[in-house]
Amino acid sequence: MVMGPTCGMILADLGAEVIKVEPAGGDRTRTLLGAGTGFFPMFNRGKKSIAINLHAPDGAALARRMAERADVVVENFKPGAMEKYGLDWGSLSARHPRLIYVSCKGFLPGPYEHRTALDEVVQMMGGLAYMTGRPGDPLRVGSSVNDIMGGMFGAIGTLGALVQRGITGRGQLVRSALFENNVFLVGQHMLQYAITGRAAAPMPERISPWAVYDVFTVAGGEQIFLAAVSDAQWRSFCDVLGFADLRDDPRYVDNNARVRERATLIPLLRERLAGRDAAELAALFERAGLPFAPIRKPEQLYDDPHLKATGALTDLRLTDGARAGEQVPSVLLPFTLGEQRLGAGAQPPALGQHTDALLAGLGLDPGQIQDLRARHVVA
Repeated sequence: MVMGPTCGMILADLGAEVIKVEPAGGDRTRTLLGAGTGFFPMFNRGKKSIAINLHAPDGAALARRMAERADVVVENFKPGAMEKYGLDWGSLSARHPRLIYVSCKGFLPGPYEHRTALDEVVQMMGGLAYMTGRPGDPLRVGSSVNDIMGGMFGAIGTLGALVQRGITGRGQLVRSALFENNVFLVGQHMLQYAITGRAAAPMPERISPWAVYDVFTVAGGEQIFLAAVSDAQWRSFCDVLGFADLRDDPRYVDNNARVRERATLIPLLRERLAGRDAAELAALFERAGLPFAPIRKPEQLYDDPHLKATGALTDLRLTDGARAGEQVPSVLLPFTLGEQRLGAGAQPPALGQHTDALLAGLGLDPGQIQDLRARHVVA
Protein backbone atom coordinates (compact mmCIF):
# COMPACT_ATOMS: atom_id res chain seq x y z
CA MET A 1 0.00 0.00 0.00
CA VAL A 2 2.92 2.38 0.67
CA MET A 3 6.33 0.69 0.32
CA GLY A 4 6.22 -0.48 -3.30
CA PRO A 5 4.21 2.55 -4.44
CA THR A 6 6.78 4.86 -2.81
CA CYS A 7 9.58 3.18 -4.75
CA GLY A 8 7.69 3.66 -8.01
CA MET A 9 6.72 7.25 -7.17
CA ILE A 10 10.35 8.22 -6.56
CA LEU A 11 11.41 6.70 -9.88
CA ALA A 12 8.52 8.50 -11.62
CA ASP A 13 9.51 11.84 -10.11
CA LEU A 14 13.06 11.19 -11.35
CA GLY A 15 11.71 10.84 -14.90
CA ALA A 16 10.97 7.15 -15.40
CA GLU A 17 7.84 5.96 -17.17
CA VAL A 18 6.17 4.02 -14.35
CA ILE A 19 3.20 1.75 -15.08
CA LYS A 20 1.09 0.75 -12.10
CA VAL A 21 -0.53 -2.66 -12.62
CA GLU A 22 -3.78 -2.62 -10.63
CA PRO A 23 -6.39 -5.31 -10.11
CA ALA A 24 -9.60 -4.81 -12.04
CA GLY A 25 -11.27 -3.45 -8.91
CA GLY A 26 -8.47 -0.96 -8.33
CA ASP A 27 -5.74 -0.51 -5.76
CA ARG A 28 -7.52 -0.63 -2.40
CA THR A 29 -5.73 2.49 -1.20
CA ARG A 30 -7.99 4.40 -3.62
CA THR A 31 -10.85 3.95 -1.15
CA LEU A 32 -9.17 3.84 2.27
CA LEU A 33 -10.55 6.11 4.98
CA GLY A 34 -8.96 7.81 7.97
CA ALA A 35 -5.18 7.83 8.04
CA GLY A 36 -5.10 6.04 4.69
CA THR A 37 -7.05 8.70 2.80
CA GLY A 38 -3.93 10.30 1.29
CA PHE A 39 -2.06 7.10 0.40
CA PHE A 40 -3.08 6.80 -3.25
CA PRO A 41 -2.60 10.39 -4.43
CA MET A 42 0.60 10.79 -2.40
CA PHE A 43 2.40 7.64 -3.50
CA ASN A 44 1.03 7.06 -7.00
CA ARG A 45 1.49 10.38 -8.73
CA GLY A 46 3.36 10.40 -12.02
CA LYS A 47 2.31 6.85 -12.94
CA LYS A 48 0.24 5.28 -15.67
CA SER A 49 -2.48 2.83 -14.64
CA ILE A 50 -3.41 -0.43 -16.32
CA ALA A 51 -6.07 -2.62 -14.70
CA ILE A 52 -5.39 -6.34 -15.21
CA ASN A 53 -6.98 -9.41 -13.64
CA LEU A 54 -3.84 -11.42 -12.92
CA HIS A 55 -5.95 -14.42 -11.85
CA ALA A 56 -7.01 -14.83 -15.47
CA PRO A 57 -4.34 -16.65 -17.50
CA ASP A 58 -4.61 -14.08 -20.29
CA GLY A 59 -4.17 -11.29 -17.74
CA ALA A 60 -1.01 -12.82 -16.28
CA ALA A 61 0.31 -13.30 -19.82
CA LEU A 62 -0.25 -9.60 -20.56
CA ALA A 63 1.64 -8.62 -17.40
CA ARG A 64 4.54 -10.90 -18.38
CA ARG A 65 4.69 -9.29 -21.84
CA MET A 66 4.87 -5.87 -20.21
CA ALA A 67 7.55 -7.00 -17.75
CA GLU A 68 9.69 -8.38 -20.55
CA ARG A 69 9.82 -4.89 -22.10
CA ALA A 70 10.57 -3.11 -18.83
CA ASP A 71 13.88 -1.90 -17.45
CA VAL A 72 12.63 -2.42 -13.89
CA VAL A 73 9.86 -4.47 -12.28
CA VAL A 74 8.84 -3.53 -8.73
CA GLU A 75 6.65 -5.83 -6.63
CA ASN A 76 5.39 -5.58 -3.06
CA PHE A 77 3.72 -8.91 -2.27
CA LYS A 78 4.21 -11.79 0.15
CA PRO A 79 6.97 -14.28 -0.71
CA GLY A 80 5.80 -16.72 -3.36
CA ALA A 81 2.91 -14.60 -4.62
CA MET A 82 4.53 -13.63 -7.93
CA GLU A 83 5.50 -17.21 -8.82
CA LYS A 84 1.82 -18.05 -9.33
CA TYR A 85 1.71 -15.67 -12.28
CA GLY A 86 5.16 -16.26 -13.74
CA LEU A 87 6.09 -12.76 -12.63
CA ASP A 88 8.83 -13.73 -10.19
CA TRP A 89 12.50 -12.86 -10.59
CA GLY A 90 13.56 -16.33 -11.75
CA SER A 91 10.90 -16.59 -14.46
CA LEU A 92 11.30 -13.09 -15.83
CA SER A 93 15.11 -12.85 -15.67
CA ALA A 94 15.47 -16.13 -17.57
CA ARG A 95 13.87 -14.43 -20.59
CA HIS A 96 15.05 -10.89 -19.87
CA PRO A 97 18.61 -10.94 -18.46
CA ARG A 98 18.85 -7.12 -18.42
CA LEU A 99 15.85 -6.84 -16.09
CA ILE A 100 16.24 -5.18 -12.71
CA TYR A 101 13.72 -6.73 -10.32
CA VAL A 102 12.92 -4.87 -7.09
CA SER A 103 11.31 -6.95 -4.39
CA CYS A 104 9.82 -4.93 -1.51
CA LYS A 105 9.15 -7.23 1.43
CA GLY A 106 8.55 -7.32 5.15
CA PHE A 107 11.81 -9.18 5.83
CA LEU A 108 14.88 -10.11 3.84
CA PRO A 109 15.33 -13.88 3.30
CA GLY A 110 15.75 -15.68 6.61
CA PRO A 111 13.74 -17.13 9.51
CA TYR A 112 11.17 -14.30 9.45
CA GLU A 113 10.63 -13.94 5.72
CA HIS A 114 7.21 -15.61 5.64
CA ARG A 115 5.77 -13.51 8.47
CA THR A 116 3.19 -10.89 7.62
CA ALA A 117 4.74 -7.47 8.24
CA LEU A 118 3.28 -4.03 8.79
CA ASP A 119 5.01 -0.82 9.78
CA GLU A 120 3.70 -1.35 13.35
CA VAL A 121 4.94 -4.95 13.39
CA VAL A 122 8.53 -4.06 12.58
CA GLN A 123 8.50 -0.94 14.76
CA MET A 124 7.44 -3.06 17.74
CA MET A 125 9.87 -5.93 17.14
CA GLY A 126 12.67 -3.68 15.88
CA GLY A 127 13.06 -1.36 18.87
CA LEU A 128 11.70 1.81 17.28
CA ALA A 129 8.38 1.82 19.15
CA TYR A 130 10.29 1.19 22.39
CA MET A 131 12.57 4.15 21.72
CA THR A 132 9.68 6.46 20.77
CA GLY A 133 7.32 5.80 23.67
CA ARG A 134 7.66 6.21 27.38
CA PRO A 135 8.93 3.25 29.46
CA GLY A 136 6.31 0.53 29.38
CA ASP A 137 4.35 2.32 26.66
CA PRO A 138 5.80 1.51 23.21
CA LEU A 139 4.53 3.98 20.63
CA ARG A 140 4.36 3.78 16.85
CA VAL A 141 6.09 6.68 15.12
CA GLY A 142 3.49 9.08 13.71
CA SER A 143 4.30 8.36 10.05
CA SER A 144 4.75 5.28 7.83
CA VAL A 145 8.49 5.63 8.26
CA ASN A 146 9.52 2.08 7.37
CA ASP A 147 7.12 1.77 4.45
CA ILE A 148 8.33 5.07 3.01
CA MET A 149 12.03 4.54 3.72
CA GLY A 150 11.83 0.92 2.56
CA GLY A 151 10.53 2.24 -0.76
CA MET A 152 13.33 4.81 -0.79
CA PHE A 153 15.96 2.11 -0.32
CA GLY A 154 14.29 0.10 -3.09
CA ALA A 155 14.69 3.11 -5.39
CA ILE A 156 18.29 3.64 -4.28
CA GLY A 157 19.03 -0.02 -5.01
CA THR A 158 17.38 0.38 -8.40
CA LEU A 159 19.62 3.30 -9.31
CA GLY A 160 22.70 1.37 -8.22
CA ALA A 161 21.59 -1.64 -10.28
CA LEU A 162 21.03 0.57 -13.34
CA VAL A 163 24.59 1.88 -13.04
CA GLN A 164 25.95 -1.66 -12.74
CA ARG A 165 23.88 -2.81 -15.70
CA GLY A 166 25.50 -0.07 -17.75
CA ILE A 167 28.84 -1.70 -16.92
CA THR A 168 27.98 -5.42 -17.03
CA GLY A 169 24.99 -5.48 -19.38
CA ARG A 170 23.04 -7.59 -16.89
CA GLY A 171 20.22 -6.85 -14.50
CA GLN A 172 19.91 -8.11 -10.95
CA LEU A 173 17.55 -8.69 -8.06
CA VAL A 174 17.20 -5.82 -5.56
CA ARG A 175 15.58 -6.54 -2.20
CA SER A 176 14.39 -4.00 0.36
CA ALA A 177 12.57 -4.89 3.58
CA LEU A 178 10.65 -3.17 6.36
CA PHE A 179 12.34 -4.95 9.27
CA GLU A 180 15.87 -4.36 8.08
CA ASN A 181 15.00 -0.74 7.35
CA ASN A 182 13.75 -0.36 10.92
CA VAL A 183 16.92 -1.93 12.32
CA PHE A 184 18.95 0.57 10.30
CA LEU A 185 16.94 3.38 11.93
CA VAL A 186 17.78 2.18 15.45
CA GLY A 187 21.39 1.31 14.58
CA GLN A 188 22.69 4.33 16.48
CA HIS A 189 21.06 3.05 19.67
CA MET A 190 22.47 -0.45 19.10
CA LEU A 191 25.93 1.05 18.75
CA GLN A 192 25.46 3.09 21.90
CA TYR A 193 24.99 -0.16 23.80
CA ALA A 194 27.84 -1.92 22.00
CA ILE A 195 30.26 0.90 22.85
CA THR A 196 29.16 1.82 26.38
CA GLY A 197 27.54 -1.35 27.66
CA ARG A 198 24.52 0.75 28.68
CA ALA A 199 21.18 0.27 26.96
CA ALA A 200 19.63 3.29 25.28
CA ALA A 201 16.63 4.61 27.20
CA PRO A 202 13.40 5.50 25.37
CA MET A 203 13.60 9.01 23.96
CA PRO A 204 11.31 10.59 26.60
CA GLU A 205 13.66 9.18 29.27
CA ARG A 206 16.94 9.46 27.40
CA ILE A 207 20.10 10.77 28.96
CA SER A 208 20.56 13.70 26.63
CA PRO A 209 24.11 14.65 25.61
CA TRP A 210 22.90 18.27 25.63
CA ALA A 211 21.87 20.20 28.72
CA VAL A 212 19.27 22.34 26.98
CA TYR A 213 17.38 20.36 24.35
CA ASP A 214 13.71 20.46 25.28
CA VAL A 215 10.16 21.54 24.56
CA PHE A 216 9.04 24.41 26.77
CA THR A 217 5.46 25.47 27.48
CA VAL A 218 5.27 29.26 27.37
CA ALA A 219 2.64 32.02 27.49
CA GLY A 220 -0.86 31.03 26.44
CA GLY A 221 0.02 27.33 26.61
CA GLU A 222 2.02 27.48 23.37
CA GLN A 223 4.99 25.18 23.05
CA ILE A 224 8.40 25.72 21.49
CA PHE A 225 11.55 23.61 21.24
CA LEU A 226 14.73 25.39 22.36
CA ALA A 227 18.29 24.11 22.41
CA ALA A 228 21.86 25.05 23.23
CA VAL A 229 24.25 22.28 22.19
CA SER A 230 27.61 23.96 22.72
CA ASP A 231 29.20 26.25 25.29
CA ALA A 232 29.07 29.16 22.83
CA GLN A 233 25.37 28.54 22.23
CA TRP A 234 24.77 28.40 25.99
CA ARG A 235 26.34 31.80 26.45
CA SER A 236 24.28 33.20 23.58
CA PHE A 237 21.17 31.51 24.99
CA CYS A 238 21.67 33.25 28.34
CA ASP A 239 22.48 36.60 26.74
CA VAL A 240 19.40 36.80 24.50
CA LEU A 241 17.13 35.75 27.37
CA GLY A 242 18.74 38.00 29.96
CA PHE A 243 20.00 35.12 32.09
CA ALA A 244 23.44 36.54 32.95
CA ASP A 245 23.31 34.87 36.37
CA LEU A 246 23.04 31.43 34.77
CA ARG A 247 25.74 32.20 32.22
CA ASP A 248 28.18 33.10 35.01
CA ASP A 249 27.16 30.35 37.45
CA PRO A 250 30.12 27.94 37.93
CA ARG A 251 27.69 25.00 38.13
CA TYR A 252 26.95 25.52 34.42
CA VAL A 253 30.52 26.22 33.25
CA ASP A 254 30.43 23.71 30.36
CA ASN A 255 28.03 21.31 28.66
CA ASN A 256 28.90 18.25 30.71
CA ALA A 257 28.51 20.24 33.91
CA ARG A 258 25.11 21.43 32.73
CA VAL A 259 24.09 17.86 31.83
CA ARG A 260 24.93 16.79 35.39
CA GLU A 261 22.77 19.66 36.68
CA ARG A 262 19.80 19.05 34.33
CA ALA A 263 17.56 17.94 37.16
CA THR A 264 17.64 21.46 38.60
CA LEU A 265 18.52 23.51 35.50
CA ILE A 266 15.59 22.49 33.31
CA PRO A 267 12.87 23.17 35.92
CA LEU A 268 14.48 26.57 36.54
CA LEU A 269 14.40 27.36 32.81
CA ARG A 270 10.79 26.17 32.54
CA GLU A 271 9.80 28.55 35.33
CA ARG A 272 11.60 31.52 33.79
CA LEU A 273 10.26 30.89 30.30
CA ALA A 274 6.66 30.15 31.25
CA GLY A 275 5.54 33.76 30.76
CA ARG A 276 7.47 34.45 27.56
CA ASP A 277 5.77 34.70 24.18
CA ALA A 278 6.56 31.91 21.68
CA ALA A 279 6.81 34.27 18.70
CA GLU A 280 9.13 36.58 20.64
CA LEU A 281 11.36 33.64 21.61
CA ALA A 282 11.46 32.43 18.00
CA ALA A 283 12.52 35.88 16.78
CA LEU A 284 15.25 36.15 19.45
CA PHE A 285 16.63 32.70 18.66
CA GLU A 286 16.55 33.23 14.90
CA ARG A 287 18.51 36.48 15.18
CA ALA A 288 21.04 34.80 17.47
CA GLY A 289 21.42 31.71 15.26
CA LEU A 290 20.22 29.41 18.03
CA PRO A 291 18.24 26.19 17.42
CA PHE A 292 14.49 26.54 17.91
CA ALA A 293 11.28 25.17 16.50
CA PRO A 294 7.61 25.96 16.93
CA ILE A 295 5.52 22.85 17.58
CA ARG A 296 3.32 22.43 14.53
CA LYS A 297 0.71 20.01 13.26
CA PRO A 298 0.99 18.56 9.74
CA GLU A 299 -1.90 20.64 8.39
CA GLN A 300 -0.15 23.84 9.48
CA LEU A 301 2.72 23.12 7.09
CA TYR A 302 0.58 24.16 4.13
CA ASP A 303 1.08 27.75 5.34
CA ASP A 304 4.80 27.41 6.07
CA PRO A 305 6.54 30.37 4.38
CA HIS A 306 9.70 28.40 3.62
CA LEU A 307 7.85 25.54 1.94
CA LYS A 308 5.76 27.97 -0.08
CA ALA A 309 8.78 30.06 -1.12
CA THR A 310 10.93 27.07 -2.13
CA GLY A 311 8.32 25.30 -4.26
CA ALA A 312 8.03 22.29 -1.97
CA LEU A 313 4.31 21.87 -2.61
CA THR A 314 2.40 20.93 -5.72
CA ASP A 315 -1.27 20.50 -6.58
CA LEU A 316 -2.54 16.97 -7.17
CA ARG A 317 -5.86 16.07 -8.73
CA LEU A 318 -7.87 13.53 -6.74
CA THR A 319 -9.05 10.54 -8.76
CA ASP A 320 -11.38 8.76 -6.35
CA GLY A 321 -14.03 9.39 -3.74
CA ALA A 322 -16.46 12.25 -3.23
CA ARG A 323 -13.82 14.86 -4.10
CA ALA A 324 -12.63 13.23 -7.33
CA GLY A 325 -11.48 15.87 -9.80
CA GLU A 326 -10.59 18.41 -7.12
CA GLN A 327 -7.03 19.65 -6.61
CA VAL A 328 -5.27 19.39 -3.27
CA PRO A 329 -1.72 20.42 -2.28
CA SER A 330 0.89 17.70 -1.78
CA VAL A 331 4.61 17.44 -1.07
CA LEU A 332 7.44 17.00 -3.58
CA LEU A 333 10.62 14.96 -3.12
CA PRO A 334 12.89 16.68 -0.57
CA PHE A 335 15.94 17.40 -2.73
CA THR A 336 17.01 19.41 -5.74
CA LEU A 337 18.78 18.47 -8.97
CA GLY A 338 20.46 21.23 -10.93
CA GLU A 339 19.32 23.73 -8.30
CA GLN A 340 15.66 22.88 -8.97
CA ARG A 341 13.00 20.94 -7.12
CA LEU A 342 11.72 17.96 -9.08
CA GLY A 343 8.13 18.26 -10.20
CA ALA A 344 5.49 15.65 -9.58
CA GLY A 345 5.24 14.65 -13.23
CA ALA A 346 1.79 13.47 -14.27
CA GLN A 347 -1.21 13.55 -11.98
CA PRO A 348 -2.26 10.37 -10.10
CA PRO A 349 -3.99 8.11 -12.65
CA ALA A 350 -7.63 7.08 -12.70
CA LEU A 351 -8.12 3.33 -12.55
CA GLY A 352 -7.20 1.82 -15.92
CA GLN A 353 -6.68 5.26 -17.44
CA HIS A 354 -3.91 4.00 -19.71
CA THR A 355 -5.07 0.41 -20.29
CA ASP A 356 -5.97 0.85 -23.95
CA ALA A 357 -2.86 2.81 -24.88
CA LEU A 358 -0.53 0.37 -23.10
CA LEU A 359 -2.16 -2.68 -24.68
CA ALA A 360 -1.95 -1.02 -28.09
CA GLY A 361 1.76 -0.57 -27.39
CA LEU A 362 1.97 -4.35 -26.97
CA GLY A 363 0.50 -4.73 -30.47
CA LEU A 364 -3.12 -5.48 -29.59
CA ASP A 365 -5.78 -4.03 -31.89
CA PRO A 366 -9.04 -2.43 -30.66
CA GLY A 367 -11.00 -5.62 -31.21
CA GLN A 368 -8.61 -7.68 -29.11
CA ILE A 369 -8.68 -5.06 -26.35
CA GLN A 370 -12.49 -5.02 -26.38
CA ASP A 371 -12.53 -8.83 -26.15
CA LEU A 372 -10.22 -8.74 -23.11
CA ARG A 373 -12.44 -6.15 -21.47
CA ALA A 374 -15.61 -8.12 -22.21
CA ARG A 375 -14.05 -11.18 -20.56
CA HIS A 376 -13.01 -9.04 -17.53
CA VAL A 377 -9.32 -9.68 -18.15
CA VAL A 378 -8.65 -5.92 -18.19
CA ALA A 379 -10.60 -2.88 -17.08
